[in-house]
Amino acid sequence: MIETARNFVGSYYDPARFPTIQYPEERQPLPENSRSFPILIYDGEDPEAGLRCVACKICEKECPPQCIYIVVERDEKGRAKRHPAVFDLDISVCMGCQICVEVCPFDSIKMDVAFEKAGTDRFGRMLLHKQDLARPNEYFHQIHPTEAAQSDERVGKTKKAPKPKPKPAADAAAERQPSRLAA
Repeated sequence: MIETARNFVGSYYDPARFPTIQYPEERQPLPENSRSFPILIYDGEDPEAGLRCVACKICEKECPPQCIYIVVERDEKGRAKRHPAVFDLDISVCMGCQICVEVCPFDSIKMDVAFEKAGTDRFGRMLLHKQDLARPNEYFHQIHPTEAAQSDERVGKTKKAPKPKPKPAADAAAERQPSRLAA
């Protein structure tokens, strides 16, 4: 039997598998299924007008640590509008369970991949408001392309189709009368 010496450093060195990266300068690409904290998706250019959230408060009720706080916007007469006046998320309490995403019937809440939430204010950056949480649909397409395509398909199916325009009275009367040329 011939024994060979193994070079443990040389035998396991593979630059493609080298786990150490110089973190602030180099960043590893995150997988598509990674998640950190919830965000609110809006369509169009204006975050206020295009926000998908209708303030149904299902996510607030289902959140296990109760870190979501929603106040419904009201008009002059006190009737509820289908829009949140306040949507706050306390990320110091959020455990990233994604239950809010699963229960949202309007595909308004999605999980972000940004995990660097450091700031100079000790508690100020822990409570995220509606303006901090709002992200455009294009951003969601960049971080989760597969899920975004499925979400857009679901949202497109739930939108109401435009009502057909009524025909002028003369055209409607002409359609009801049988054609004399066909007889």
